[in-house]
Amino acid sequence: MKRLFLAAALLFASMVAPVYAQQKPTIVLVHGAFAGSSSWNGVVSRLTAKGYHVIAAANPLRGPGFDGSYVREILKSIDGPVVLVGHSYGGNVITNAANGATHVKALVYVSAFAPDAGESAADLAGKFPGSTLGAALAPAVELPGGGKDLYIRQDKFRAQFAADVSEKEARLMAVTQRPIAEAALTEAAGNPAWKKIPSWFAYGTSDRNIPAAAMTFMAERAAAKETVVIKGASHVLMVSHPEAIAKLIERAANSK
Repeated sequence: MKRLFLAAALLFASMVAPVYAQQKPTIVLVHGAFAGSSSWNGVVSRLTAKGYHVIAAANPLRGPGFDGSYVREILKSIDGPVVLVGHSYGGNVITNAANGATHVKALVYVSAFAPDAGESAADLAGKFPGSTLGAALAPAVELPGGGKDLYIRQDKFRAQFAADVSEKEARLMAVTQRPIAEAALTEAAGNPAWKKIPSWFAYGTSDRNIPAAAMTFMAERAAAKETVVIKGASHVLMVSHPEAIAKLIERAANSK
């Protein structure tokens, strides 16, 4: 009888295990300006090792409205709960993309903008002193259809963007950086999803793109469930501190 009971229990466990696995939220990662999807690699490897399905979206970097609509279409293709994560300007994007997406259970802002209605990335970056991004930008690239693309000068990239990343890795990041449309930084945000969806925040005290005071302001305004502050960390926490960021995302994913 004991053997029969054990066999039945093992059979039941094998049947329900895939169901439980499917209940893990899908993690959608949205990079910001001057970065790409590969900037999440350290976080992705840790989350997938824990059994999470992860999508690192290729953010178009054209503007919160356009980019938010693009990410929203990705969200529509996902069954089950989602944790939506944004870095830097990607915070503007997830704030817009999550509107109307009822299966997004949590927003995670990693050194990221969390704008209120009518605010832009430029507004928030300049709200408190400390950002040195303007002086680090290369000459703008004129676009054929009008507008301009912005890059960080390669010789200033590490100090500005990734001071706590190895020189070798920062050099590769500088060469492969993705440009952002200048207009994207001044485009006003719509209704913020963080007013309805719980949020988590992380930032470094040595961020030269978004001042720590601005991050504190946004996290407090959004009534963040948790805020992780990493002393001495640069703007690219997901590269320099992937373990801490992966654990924060997991806590958001496991929240009730």
